[in-house]
Amino acid sequence: MQGIIPPLITPLLDQDTLDTEGMERLVQHVLAGGVHGLFILGTTGEGPSLSYRLRRELIELVCRQVDRRVPVVVGITDTAFVESVDLSRHASDHGAAAVVAATPYYFPAGQPELIEYFTHLSKQVALPLVLYNMPGCTKLTLTHQTVVRLMDLPGVVGLKDSSGDMAEFHRLLEMTKAREGFDLLIGSEQLLAESVLFGAAGGVCGGANLEP
Repeated sequence: MQGIIPPLITPLLDQDTLDTEGMERLVQHVLAGGVHGLFILGTTGEGPSLSYRLRRELIELVCRQVDRRVPVVVGITDTAFVESVDLSRHASDHGAAAVVAATPYYFPAGQPELIEYFTHLSKQVALPLVLYNMPGCTKLTLTHQTVVRLMDLPGVVGLKDSSGDMAEFHRLLEMTKAREGFDLLIGSEQLLAESVLFGAAGGVCGGANLEP
């Protein structure tokens, strides 16, 4: 989980039809640009807005085209716990390398509830789990204290932070730097250089769809 890992858009022909040719061109474009992995069904890919059938179709298409040349990580964020677990199994079956989960949205939750949620999720997903801090969309924040608790769970391998809170990100860098096998990634292009300079593993930046 290092380097530039574009969060791919999801090209559509209509509300529930994947533009397969467009998706294949996009994957080829970013691979040719030398990226270190691909992230599908994230915020930029509008994953939570897509039907479950289309999400599965996208996983199959991208994993087949990439053919393990770089890691494919799959967003499984959902309000339904079992759907997240089921999607992780589908991703595993088709060759994905890891899954990414933000906090469940709609119902508010405190940090103890989020720790419980991710503890259960880490035990049931079929692939290594990357935490995703996206309070702008989920309205819930993973604090650095919570991340430190969660990073010791088996199978939790990193965090993508899209909060834009660099003071909190620096705390995370300091608290996780001694933890081997746990990588911090930044979501904002504007903060990428600073983040990597201070020890982040890379970026999951939407602009890499255009300029990988």
